[in-house]
Amino acid sequence: MTETGTADADAAEVGNSEVGTTDVEAPEAGTTEAATPEAGATAGEEQGFRVKLANFEGPFDLLLNLISQHRLDVTEVALHAVTDEFIAYTREMGSELGLEQTTEFLVIAATLLDLKAARLLPTGEVDDPEDLALLEARDLLFARLLQYRAYKQVAALFGELEAAALQRYPRAVSLEQQFTDLLPEVTLGVDANGFAEVAVAALTPRPIPTVGLDHLHDMHKVSVPGQARRMAALLAASPGEWMTFRALVADCENGLEVVGSFLGLLELFRERAVTFEQPEALEELQVSWTGERDRDELRMEKAEDYE
Repeated sequence: MTETGTADADAAEVGNSEVGTTDVEAPEAGTTEAATPEAGATAGEEQGFRVKLANFEGPFDLLLNLISQHRLDVTEVALHAVTDEFIAYTREMGSELGLEQTTEFLVIAATLLDLKAARLLPTGEVDDPEDLALLEARDLLFARLLQYRAYKQVAALFGELEAAALQRYPRAVSLEQQFTDLLPEVTLGVDANGFAEVAVAALTPRPIPTVGLDHLHDMHKVSVPGQARRMAALLAASPGEWMTFRALVADCENGLEVVGSFLGLLELFRERAVTFEQPEALEELQVSWTGERDRDELRMEKAEDYE
């Protein structure tokens, strides 16, 4: 009787399987603890596709676990023999072979093929875009394998939870009368009239909010023509002399009258009755009466009141 292949640790993880046997025996005492759960869990699963090689015999997914843990050299695995055995297995199973087993084989076989290619190809920096694409495909295969294993473990956990839940039964009887009487009666503190008042308050349209301007300034109009005539009288009393704009608005009571006086000054300038100058920026504005127009000839009809 010939024992399986390369290392004693591999033989222990597979369950001390022998070449030519079909069942995985229980692991003996003293075997590796890290490998025992995987081998036991694999042996406990339903019988699926098993491979029989010169250096390995057991479930197909266990082969990938041994290679990923560096307990078996992928270069020593004949992948063409694995593929031939799976084709023979599919022919034997016929219509009983499910899509899940076929998909599982394709994922694991593609990962093994990529691992073996990576071991056989020379190492070094990869500059070829096609080689980079192959490496990305390898990473994608590993990611899909990890997802497959995670979903497989979650499915097993859901199966255990479902089996445990089937042992529980909900209460099928109603609440006993003695406990029903203990429930307090539902009382409402609002009658129909109260609900009507609440409905009226909720459905009444809210007034449109407005922003008042009364706090900004007095809402009276300032006559721009009146302010122009007042300044014209002051300037005409001293023809040819200069007066500052500050002196012209000294009698104004608020800011509105100051603005109206400035607008009146612009009206006088448009009628060529005054001239003004400002030697430098932000200095006092100097105003003088030109004498070209008589005060009585000034037309201020176009000037509007300022408010």
